[in-house]
Amino acid sequence: MTEVISVRFRGGCKTYYFDPRGVQVTAGEHVIVETAQGLEYAQCAEGNHEVPDEQVVEPFRPMVRIATDHDRRVLERNRAREKEAFDVCQKKILQHKLEMKLVRVECSFDGNKILFFFTADGRVDFRELVKDLASAFRARIELRQIGVRDEAKMLGGLGICGRPFCCAQFLDDFMPVSIKMAKTQSLSLNPTKISGTCGRLMCCLKYEQEAYEDALKRLPKNDSFVQTPDGPGNVSDVNVLKETVKVRLDEKPEAPRCYHNCEVCVLRNGKGSREGIEIPKERPARYAEERQEEFPVPAIIADFAADREEPEEGRRRSRRRRGGKGSERPAERPAEKLAEKPEEKRREGNRRRRTRSGKPGASAIKPFPPQPDAKPVSRQESQRPIEDEGPSNKRPRHRGGRRRGGQGGGTPKTEA
Repeated sequence: MTEVISVRFRGGCKTYYFDPRGVQVTAGEHVIVETAQGLEYAQCAEGNHEVPDEQVVEPFRPMVRIATDHDRRVLERNRAREKEAFDVCQKKILQHKLEMKLVRVECSFDGNKILFFFTADGRVDFRELVKDLASAFRARIELRQIGVRDEAKMLGGLGICGRPFCCAQFLDDFMPVSIKMAKTQSLSLNPTKISGTCGRLMCCLKYEQEAYEDALKRLPKNDSFVQTPDGPGNVSDVNVLKETVKVRLDEKPEAPRCYHNCEVCVLRNGKGSREGIEIPKERPARYAEERQEEFPVPAIIADFAADREEPEEGRRRSRRRRGGKGSERPAERPAEKLAEKPEEKRREGNRRRRTRSGKPGASAIKPFPPQPDAKPVSRQESQRPIEDEGPSNKRPRHRGGRRRGGQGGGTPKTEA
């Protein structure tokens, strides 16, 4: 076992082992370590711990010291120099008319080397650019061409899921992703939906690929000949996430039925003929899913709900008052309703008809004169305007409704 500390450099997610030389370092502290490019400023990701000897990669370099205030001031001066170098390089690229995009500038901790990262579609002749930059900064200049995935990792951002880029947050290295993974997971092959901000296939396609491959090994393929609890049929669709299949039964091919994977017995996996395939008489058992309450109701809430339950009679009475389903209707209708004629119903409807403006029509039917033994008129009926009784008992023509050639009717003209 070897005692090491894990450090992470600027803009990277991968950790590297260094020899602490007996110095106790806690996670989050900044340290100065020795690398192949010289001294570098890094952050400790994990303090002193032991790892097996085979995990240590040679050469095993040591940690120089824990970062001091002077080291932090040097780091701030280098950051300001990087911003200046970025602006100068942008101007030089425009002067030389080079087809390249500058992404990032990094300055070494000792200030002897400046590294420029850029992207381009092809090869770029930047020899004259290097000469101009070396004369401007009096340091060693290095230009490095990177891909679009490395650009997204350096710049960072938010993906379509709303979270920071995986490559900029926790991925150590880029994983190979192919379009076959999208087909295996039954995803849309639209490039805008399966591509990341960098324009390449999303790295998250790799996360669930092994689970899909394992499930597909246990599920039958499309057009497979299977035996189900309802009889033989052919598989028409496979749902990998739910591990269910849709089967067109021989008895009812127009209505496919859904079965769990354990409910089907594969007689022929994939396309082919049924010749020579013996259909077993025994059918698979149906899948019984065990449903358990994940969040049982507490006893206090259950008691409170039981106390608030109304008796059966109380519920019936409340429904009767509201006129709901439980309301009881009288068994016999009043004699007046039974004796009412269709002609009287039509006259009553004409009296209550109103115009489009909401006011009662002036052409309402004259009400019958009240009889001496009639019941007292209610307040609403007393407020309804009626016409004066005339000597003639002839029923006036109704014109209060909407006519074909114009708007709602008004007051009819009286004949002289």
